[in-house]
Amino acid sequence: MAETINGPRLEPKSGQAKQLVVFLHGYGADGKDLIEIGRQWRPWLPDAAFVAPNAPEPCGMSPMGRQWFALSNRPPNDREGGDERWAGVVKAQPTLDAFLDSELARLGLDESRLALVGFSQGTMMALHVGLRRKRAPASIVGYSGVLIGPEHLSEAAARDIRGARPPILLVHGDQDAVIPLEALFVSSEELAKADIPNQWHLSIGIGHGIDNGGLRHGGLFIAKGFGLKVG
Repeated sequence: MAETINGPRLEPKSGQAKQLVVFLHGYGADGKDLIEIGRQWRPWLPDAAFVAPNAPEPCGMSPMGRQWFALSNRPPNDREGGDERWAGVVKAQPTLDAFLDSELARLGLDESRLALVGFSQGTMMALHVGLRRKRAPASIVGYSGVLIGPEHLSEAAARDIRGARPPILLVHGDQDAVIPLEALFVSSEELAKADIPNQWHLSIGIGHGIDNGGLRHGGLFIAKGFGLKVG
């Protein structure tokens, strides 16, 4: 049985939830790390409820934080490190799926009203789970992350009611020393090889974080995915 997770929420500005945006935090953080982004996106998404669940495990390297799965210091191109990360996203998937199902049911929404937003390890989870839902979410935004297990993309079958893949935006800082910029281009290329359309945005002078330009691109991308007209 999947573990139960929870985290901070922001109610929709309009008072009635017509969309759901789920933030997935990075390694060693928790839901409080990203939930405030919802306040910045409210002008574009007045009917969106925001939630940022805390990952299911205490972080091995940061006792006050959480992790979706354990990480070692193996470099991105290390095969054993790749196997480790793949095992991690697979293990964590049922817990996140159960949370998303519960939140959608609570709000009376379907997958077409769901957007996933990840940062770092949260991006790994957003891409893995979002591409494998029974129905595709309206959009996926990944900050400072990487696609895990591109060799397994044949099983990423999520489609919307029209048979389309979920739109994806990848955002990365060109000075990122934690997950190098190369990860952005490799992830984008691997998604394209699997006929999964994606866009990317490069944040100049930014390390392992999110700048105002990246936030704007992400918020507008999600609004567009929901079919909203924004200026």
